[in-house]
Amino acid sequence: MTKKALITGIAGQDGSYLADLLLAQGYEVHGIVRRIAIEDSAHKLKNIQHVHGRVKLHVASLDNVLSLIKTIREVMPDECYHLAASSFVSYSFEDEMSILNNNINSTHYLLAALKEFVPRCRFYYAGSSEMFGAVETSPQDERTPFNPRAIYGVSKVAGYHLVKNYRQQYGMFACSGILYNHESPRRGYEFVTRKIVSSAVRIKLGLQESVSLGNLDAHRDWGYAPDYVNAMWLMLQAQDPDDYVVATGETHTVREFVETAFGCLDLDYRQYVKIDPQFFRPAEQVPLCGNPAKIARDLGWKRTRTLPEIIREMVTSELELYTTK
Repeated sequence: MTKKALITGIAGQDGSYLADLLLAQGYEVHGIVRRIAIEDSAHKLKNIQHVHGRVKLHVASLDNVLSLIKTIREVMPDECYHLAASSFVSYSFEDEMSILNNNINSTHYLLAALKEFVPRCRFYYAGSSEMFGAVETSPQDERTPFNPRAIYGVSKVAGYHLVKNYRQQYGMFACSGILYNHESPRRGYEFVTRKIVSSAVRIKLGLQESVSLGNLDAHRDWGYAPDYVNAMWLMLQAQDPDDYVVATGETHTVREFVETAFGCLDLDYRQYVKIDPQFFRPAEQVPLCGNPAKIARDLGWKRTRTLPEIIREMVTSELELYTTK
């Protein structure tokens, strides 16, 4: 019997790769999107254009429990992957309230609706390294205390505890993946990694003169998005539900990322990169670096790409966007 999967955030980087993986595994794939995405599909749904007609999209609002119930009763999924979230970094009161409400309520609504109508459905929740926030030890693992320092991280911690509560109180197969930074050619332009790659390509093509960035000495644990999507799927195939850190276990500086991206195009980044203090985030005394030992041991997960390989793929893909126009 064909398995059915429901994905929130299906048009994002992770959602689109997850749709690819599930289709390859023979799943019937459903995705929740907002009405605005349908109305502007060329831009909002560009990551899933290549599977048009192979996935069924449902217009629903994650902050409206009735629309979620309608979709869940229509699909009756075997697996649900909750990837959608408000993730932008902002410090205004209005934005913080929106992030908290959207991220916490959507997770709660989904869990409650699944418990009521499809209690056998296996549930994956997209956690984040931002849940750890200001850490005292590195690398971090599943036992590291959460200490979020931004509202986004706070909302993700709340979602994590909701998932754990539904697993313990109601016996649901519900898992959280605490994913560190992961990149690919489908990364959104609002992320610094895509900004770096896009700017390097545009400079190479004479379409841009320079790029302004923040702290080049900031460290990040960067992985490959398709590998991390595979980790999500593995969690829901396990015998028992559990929570896992998904990371590479090593960090690189933004400077290394920039140097590699520009180097792929035979450019010296020092001639084109300008440092702008407005892009600086609060300094991290201890870097966010994840320990993937548990998921490697329990589920056999491992990464397939190094950071230079990921960057080269991103640069090549970005170049093709201009040369195929």
